[in-house]
Amino acid sequence: MRVAVTGSIASDHLMTFKGRFADSLVAEQLDKISLSFLADDLDIRRGGCGPNIAFAMARLGMKPILVGAAGADFDDYRSWLERHGVDCASVRISETLHTARFVVTTDTALAQIATFYAGAMKEARFIELGPVAARVGHLDLVVIGPNDPEAMIRHTDECRSRGIPFAADPSQQLAFMDGPGIRKLIDGADYLFTNEYESYLAEQKTGWSADDIAERVRVRVITRGKDGVVVAERGQEPVQVEAALTDKVKDPTGVGDAFRGGFITGLSLGLSHARAAQLGALLATHVLETVGTQEYRLGQQSFIRRFASVYGEDAAKDLDGLRIR
Repeated sequence: MRVAVTGSIASDHLMTFKGRFADSLVAEQLDKISLSFLADDLDIRRGGCGPNIAFAMARLGMKPILVGAAGADFDDYRSWLERHGVDCASVRISETLHTARFVVTTDTALAQIATFYAGAMKEARFIELGPVAARVGHLDLVVIGPNDPEAMIRHTDECRSRGIPFAADPSQQLAFMDGPGIRKLIDGADYLFTNEYESYLAEQKTGWSADDIAERVRVRVITRGKDGVVVAERGQEPVQVEAALTDKVKDPTGVGDAFRGGFITGLSLGLSHARAAQLGALLATHVLETVGTQEYRLGQQSFIRRFASVYGEDAAKDLDGLRIR
C-alpha cells in the first residue's frame, strides 16, 4: 500500500511546568491575561505532524512518502527519517524560510500551551500530488495532515479530481479554518480523524450534524484519550476500542500522530478497523511513555507480547504480517 503523508514538518521545543496552568487563570480577567511560567527543562526534538505519522508507519515496516515543505536546515532531519525508512524525495525545500517550529509547555495535569511558527510550511501550498504519484507509480491513500490550510484544501481537491482516496486529519488547524474551508477539507474523505473535542468543533464550524458528516465521510475515527477510540463506518455499528493504558506517562506530544500511523499501517495489513485502532492505540502509548515524538523504541517480539497482554492472544495473531524496523 503506497501512502503519501502530507503535513507540517517542524522541530519541537518541549518544556515542562511543575504546576497547573489552571491555578494561574482568573476567569474574570482572561481578556487581560499576561502570564509567565517557569519551565524546569527543555527538550528540542524532531517533530511536525507529517514526519511523526510517517515515522510511526516506517517503524511498523511501511515505506511512507512524506510530502511537505521545510527549510535548508532540514538536512539532518531528512537523514534521520530516511535512515528509518521514510521516503523524503517529495519534500520541498524553501530558499528563504526556516523549517517550522512548535514550542509547547506541558503542566503536571498534561494541559498544554503551545505556539507554532509556520515558516517554510507556508510553501506546502505549491506542492502538487500528481508528480508524487508519477514518481512512485501510484498512490493508494493520501493523508491530509495538519499543514498550511491552503495546502490542505489544495491536496484534498487534487485527491478528489484524480480519484485518489484520502484521509482528512485537520487536527489543530480546525481552530484556524472557517466552516467552508473545513467542509472542503473533509467532504468525500475515506477517513476523517479527530479527537473528541475536534469532532464537536468540526460539527459546530461546518454547520453539519454528526449524521451529515457520516454521509460525507466513509469512516470516522474519533480518539478519546484514556477512554479509547470510536471507529464509525457508514452503514455499520460503531466499533469501540480500549486505550492501552500506562502509568509511565512522560509527554503527550505526538500521541495522536502515532495513533494515526499505527491505524493506517493496520489498514495496509488488511486488518479490521478494530484491530487497526488497537495497533494505533498501543503505538500511541509508546509515545506517551517517551519524551519526544520519534524517540520511542520498538522490538518485534516485545511489541507483539505487549499487544497480546492488552488485547488478547487472538488479536495478536492478526499481526503476523507486521514487520517492525
